[in-house]
Amino acid sequence: QVQLEESGGGSVQAGGFLRLECLASGTIDVVNHMGWFRQAPGKQRDLVASASSDGTPNYASSVKGRFTISRPTVNTAVLQMNFLKLEDTAVYYCHYYDNRDYWGQGTQVTVSS
Repeated sequence: QVQLEESGGGSVQAGGFLRLECLASGTIDVVNHMGWFRQAPGKQRDLVASASSDGTPNYASSVKGRFTISRPTVNTAVLQMNFLKLEDTAVYYCHYYDNRDYWGQGTQVTVSS
């Protein structure tokens, strides 16, 4: 089993920044992917950014150039979100994958005008 602990999130004005961190514990495989998905009310859960344990990133087109994902260790993922927009408002979920899927409980990000 893998447990995911999320931190960060909150409320910010448009143009501001926030940082999300995710810590994975338990039976971690050193070869894995970690990242963030988000879900706005009435919408499906979509990928925001993910990275393999060697740091190779993958971004949704809507966040490229504004968000940066990093993997400081094989069991952590950090999402730096800059130039936030109203449409970035959602619940953000940490995700871990190594042929097994695990999800965090989610953290709210609210961007206001």
